[in-house]
Amino acid sequence: MKKMVKIGNIELPDFPLLLAPMEDVSDPPFRRLCKQHGADLMYSEFISSEGLIRDAMKSRMKLDIFDYERPVGIQIFGGDEEAMELSAKIVDTVQPDLVDINFGCPVKKVVCKGAGAGVLKDVDLMVRLTKAVIKGTSLPVTVKTRLGWDENSINIDEVAERLQDIGVQALTIHARTRAQMYKGHSDWSHIQRVKENPRITMPIFGNGDIDSPQKALEYKNKYGLDGMMIGRAAIGYPWIFDEIKHYFKTGELLPPPDMEARIQAAQNHLTWSMEWKGERVGIVEMRRHYTNYFKGIHNFKEYRQKLVTNDSAEELMKIFDEIRDAYSDYQIV
Repeated sequence: MKKMVKIGNIELPDFPLLLAPMEDVSDPPFRRLCKQHGADLMYSEFISSEGLIRDAMKSRMKLDIFDYERPVGIQIFGGDEEAMELSAKIVDTVQPDLVDINFGCPVKKVVCKGAGAGVLKDVDLMVRLTKAVIKGTSLPVTVKTRLGWDENSINIDEVAERLQDIGVQALTIHARTRAQMYKGHSDWSHIQRVKENPRITMPIFGNGDIDSPQKALEYKNKYGLDGMMIGRAAIGYPWIFDEIKHYFKTGELLPPPDMEARIQAAQNHLTWSMEWKGERVGIVEMRRHYTNYFKGIHNFKEYRQKLVTNDSAEELMKIFDEIRDAYSDYQIV
């Protein structure tokens, strides 16, 4: 029998790979690319509960999900119980596959509102906010969080038990404290301890520093979790999911994507961005991605400059063709 990981009624393959919800990155065009290249479950960018209730345009737009990307979760954050319940009801209306709560974002403007990782200081509040979301939705509720506020207050063991007790159906743990932000090393041994707790039955996913198939396999074998979430390593490199899965299966590394694959991915990303955000915004917001798609390509500066300064969709497509011609024999090692 094939092993499955279940979140509520969502069936995921054995040891699923999740795409992290990243602000200004994990939008529908980017999620579509990651889905094509092997991501098993994806999340929206995090959405402010207050923004949703105020009907803020940017928040509402983040609710857009498409059938081809399912299963997909919408992630919300906030520090007020009433607002969290109400925003869960709003999320319910667009029918994602699950609702995820962000208790992990370390960014100051989120934390100082008592949301994101700010809640790590007050587990009772975290439980109340989570209960409010569960009350507001008929969908499975999952949580993403960190180990604790700082190294002297790592409370993930208590957090996991209490969240499971009130009905949370899966937990993703970023293996850093809030104090670490994104620096220093992540420590997955804390996540392993949660997973090995005999009281814990919900799926436990690990997150932090997975940037190669080799590391993914090492962590899979070492920590015994149910799956892993990948964030920064997928930016401009959606192939990471396929590469990890291939390595799990065969022990062999896939060759890196060739120049044509990179051009095609960047072009698709641009096209879908323009379709979803409108031409102007799609072009401007795509600029931050080109460096990552063409990282390490020799003498690429001139083309990158053209890509980030051009405002015409038609011209941009011509630039991609120029790049194709210039690099037709280019070997990526």
